[in-house]
Amino acid sequence: MAAKTPGVLALSAPVVDELRAALPVVAGHTVSAIIAEVPGYASAFDGPMGVRITEAVRMALGGFLKLASQASGSDPGSPLGPALDAAYGLGRGEARSGRSMDALLAAYRVGARVAWRELAGTAVRVDLPAQMMAQFAELVFAYIDELSAASVSGHSYELAAASQTRQRYLDRLARSLLLGESADTLLGAAERAEWTPPHTLTAVLLPDAQVRGLRSAFDVNLLVLHDDLPDIPADDDTVVLLVPNMGGRSRTRLRDLVNGRYATLGPARPWMQADASYRRALRTRALGPRRADVVDSDEHLVQLVLTADPEAVADLRTQILAPLSTIRSSTADKLKETLRMWALHHGHRDAMAAALFVHPQTVRYRMTQLRELYGNRMEDPATVLAITVALGATEPST
Repeated sequence: MAAKTPGVLALSAPVVDELRAALPVVAGHTVSAIIAEVPGYASAFDGPMGVRITEAVRMALGGFLKLASQASGSDPGSPLGPALDAAYGLGRGEARSGRSMDALLAAYRVGARVAWRELAGTAVRVDLPAQMMAQFAELVFAYIDELSAASVSGHSYELAAASQTRQRYLDRLARSLLLGESADTLLGAAERAEWTPPHTLTAVLLPDAQVRGLRSAFDVNLLVLHDDLPDIPADDDTVVLLVPNMGGRSRTRLRDLVNGRYATLGPARPWMQADASYRRALRTRALGPRRADVVDSDEHLVQLVLTADPEAVADLRTQILAPLSTIRSSTADKLKETLRMWALHHGHRDAMAAALFVHPQTVRYRMTQLRELYGNRMEDPATVLAITVALGATEPST
């Protein structure tokens, strides 16, 4: 790490010798004060962290003495380098231990106070001039500020690096879930990502630009995948959210949270079956163009069933409509819609007429034509079911 010198103070050789002789005692008193006054470090000094901090204190004091004793014309960068690197390492160590910077910054403050008191006592004994004493004090605290800043930088770097690493693991977990990989693979991915599996996951599809503001609304175990989505083109801006524990009564809250967005909701599924929720959401979105409100797959189950096998539905439709193939196409289209309304409205003539926007007599006339074409088959429950399935898969013509 590059050194940034707070200042220099050219001390005479005798003063430097006195200060150097005092360094072991100063270091010991500094460490003792930190142990006594910083609760977070009371037990830390018993382990590896204590060794590192003690070594850092000695290095910092040695670096300060070099800085204070160098001539103003010499290279000012060299004395600070090792001490700043050590401080940077301390900050990274705190982050790896899951600790904030509070304790370390408190230790710096305690260390600065004790080190100044001890070093100033030595400086007074060797009759350091008052002007130089003031500069000496300024240099001590500027030096501590530099060390503190280096530790903060190291702490921030380590947190960012850890966050990026964990995010990569979370992305791999989310992708594995969407691909429906094995239970062992998913458990291993969840452990590496330090992710606690919820009871259920619900897949939500929405544009990338509309994800902002949603993360904080959900459980901390929310998974968000932006890229390399299974069965979605690379140039599509879709993002997948895997939302924990939003099934049952919580589904209304989920809808409220994504309201006003181009969101498509899959069903809630056990977390290892999140791929089923994802596939359902994809199929639901394929039913029609995206619009600026929530599309809930739970409200489109019939249409999803009817379109589950498009080829089978097309074959069934062709089979059911075969009797209409012998008449003029314009007449066939009208009879097909009448047949559809007959199945959906259980043969109630007035309801059929209202749905078709025609007179009930027109419905009677068309039904007579249909009975002539289909004969007794219209009384067969299996045929009625086939008509309902085949024609229910299409939108009524206008």
